[in-house]
Formats: sequence, structure tokens, C-alpha cells
Amino acid sequence: MNTITRCAAGALALATLAAGCGRGGERAPEQAQDVTTGTATGEVTVWAMGEEGKALGTFVKDFESAHPGVKVDVTAIGWDVAHDKITAAIAGGATPDVSMIGSTWSGELAKTGALEPTPGNLVDKAAFFPGAWQTVDVGGTAYGVPWYVETRVLYYRTDQARKAGVRPPATWDEFTTFVEALKEKGGAARGFNQSYTLGASWQEVLPLIWQAGGEITKDGKYTFDTPEAVTALKQYDALFDRKLAPTDTPANAFPQTFIKGEVGGFFSGPWMIGVLNNDGGPEFAGKFDVAPYPKGPVSATSFVGGADMAVFKKAKNRDAAWTFIKWLSEPKVQAKWYTTVKALPAVQSAWREPELSADKQLAVFGEQLKDAKTPPPFPTWEQVARVLEAELEKLARGRSTPEQTAKAIQSQAATIGTGL
Repeated sequence: MNTITRCAAGALALATLAAGCGRGGERAPEQAQDVTTGTATGEVTVWAMGEEGKALGTFVKDFESAHPGVKVDVTAIGWDVAHDKITAAIAGGATPDVSMIGSTWSGELAKTGALEPTPGNLVDKAAFFPGAWQTVDVGGTAYGVPWYVETRVLYYRTDQARKAGVRPPATWDEFTTFVEALKEKGGAARGFNQSYTLGASWQEVLPLIWQAGGEITKDGKYTFDTPEAVTALKQYDALFDRKLAPTDTPANAFPQTFIKGEVGGFFSGPWMIGVLNNDGGPEFAGKFDVAPYPKGPVSATSFVGGADMAVFKKAKNRDAAWTFIKWLSEPKVQAKWYTTVKALPAVQSAWREPELSADKQLAVFGEQLKDAKTPPPFPTWEQVARVLEAELEKLARGRSTPEQTAKAIQSQAATIGTGL
């Protein structure tokens, strides 16, 4: 899930709610109450976003068949209005039983006191990818359950790589050489499609910081002005500095620039496989492949995103709501959900199901997810993410240096604070 821009009214409502949550805005750890998931009955109201929201209404028929006493009522809403709608529902005390939430929203919503902690007897957190579980863990208390995940890997033109005589890069140094070869020998005249405008680039830079051995938080504070962060920003800037990544790509020109061979690679999530197969047609299927993130000085970790399912404290049908979420977490259900909307399972054992295990490209994402990481569940994260976007654009366009960028991000992040 990408960063969602929200209107001031939603942010103000959230801030007002959060202000009443304990001294100094802090909340004491909550105790999770066990749930009875045996015989579930009644109606469960669910909000879900995007294509997943559209598909879930039909998908839940399997759950209703297994639980004849339950009716699941799904309301599909757009990502562009989802956060404001949830915030307004919390403020008005009119939440559904269950809602899908973005993977970076848990800290914000948990601070309002509206989310119910995940029952200790519901699921085993060890069943999920560690990075996925991080998205629901707020100060040691889980709020909700990871539903599906996504991570970023390297997409590249196999035909251009063969022509240039290079293989997918294993390290940062090899990556720059790889991109240079794609441009100079492989025919990718515009090099590599590296994000720099509002919408995605922070999700490309965070992995570089982690790969350099850095962290973006320490002791409950943001830490962007570190030697590791500067190292990461230098790596990010290298393609722009060497004219190996364009900064003048017209809006909506990508991914056609990749399909046409104008750029030879990019970093993105699993949804792009379907996009490329659909837009490129049958003849393009063999012209691209995926590879793990090149390893930095310390690791080759990536970003993990996706969506979670959470239950509100005002749920009218608590036990049935958690029963539904437990069902969504079953490996076979997760595998079937993948075949429905191509959303990757958050449960590790689901990747052994035949729907996923036979796909070599998916296997790359599965391996990458094993140590992928997520931003901290701080209530202010999305504000800081927008700061990152703005400063990274300045860096890409040559209006600041990596050192200046790190200082500028840190200064603004410190002013915003963590919201805890």
C-alpha cells in the first residue's frame, strides 16, 4: 500500500481523538481478551479498500458456507477516502465490526483507543512474516492481524541484460554497473526508472538505509541524519548523478517506457507482474524477470507493506468478527485469496500451497519477505513520509546533496515528532 494523502479534517479529527489517550498522549499497554471462535452467529460488517474491497464481498461466501449462522456484509471503499472515513467513524462512534487498514496506519488508529487488541488465542504471530507482524505491533500490543503483504524487488529486461552481457546484480556496486550496461549496451536509452516524485520513493530509500546498517528510529525518536542514511542517499542519488535514471518522465508514461525498452529496470511490488503481462501482451511475457534487492554494506532487506484486518472496540459482533479474521489467516484461504486478486499471503506456510509454490517469480518475493522491514507504527509516520518525498525530489533534481537531504529530513521529522 502506498502513502495515502489525507485531508486536514481527517487529520484534525484523529489528533483530537488521540489527545485524550493518556497523559502526554501516551497509552498504557492494553491486555488482549481471548475470543470464542467456535459457533459464530449474526452479521459482521466489514470495510475494505480498493480491488480487494471489490472482490471480498463474493469471496466471503466460502466463510458463510463454513459458518451458516454468520452473514458478512462488505462495504467497498476507495483508498483515497478510506482514512478519512475511518477517522470520521471513530469520532462519531459508528465504526464497522472489522476494517481493512493500511500497513502504516496501526499506530495512528491504535492511539485513538478505537482498535481492540488482538486476542491472544486467535493466531500465532510466528506464522506470519516478521515484517508483516511489525505492521500490527504497537508498543508490544498487536492491533489486528496481517492480511496480505507486498514487498519490492528488482524488475529488469532479460533481453537487454543478455544483449549487454550482464546478470542481475547481487551488490550495490554491481547494480550501478548493471544499469550502466543496460543503457550503454542493452538499448535502454533512458536507463533505470527510479522513483523520485511524490508517491513511492520513500519506499525505495528506506530499504537502502536498512541495507547500509542504519535505522530510521532509535529510542522512540526519528534518526535520519546518520552516516548510514547518508550512505543510502548517496546510493540512491548515484543513478541521477550519473544520468542513469531520468527525471523528466511524463506522467503515466511508465510502465510503457519499460515495455518499449526505453528503461531497462525498476523496483516495484508483485502487482507489476500482472500489469506487465496485461499491458505488454503475450509476446512480452518472456522479456522481463525479477531478482532480489542488491545487497548493501550490511544486508539485502526490502520494504514490506500490504494491509491488515482490525476489529473495533465498538464492534457489535466481536466474536464473529475475530472468527472471520482467523478464517482469512488460514493458509489455504490465503492461497485462494492470492488467486482471486494476486495479493501475497502474509502467512508463511501459505506459500507452500500449489497456487504459489510453482511460480518462480513469486518465489523471489517470498524470499525477499523473510527479512523485509516496515516503518515504525508511529502516529506521525505518514507526515514524515511526505517530508521524505519532498526532500528526495530535491536530491534527484540536483538541488541538494545527500548530506543536506539527511539533515533536512531529520530537522523536519524531529519537529513533527513521533506522536507517541
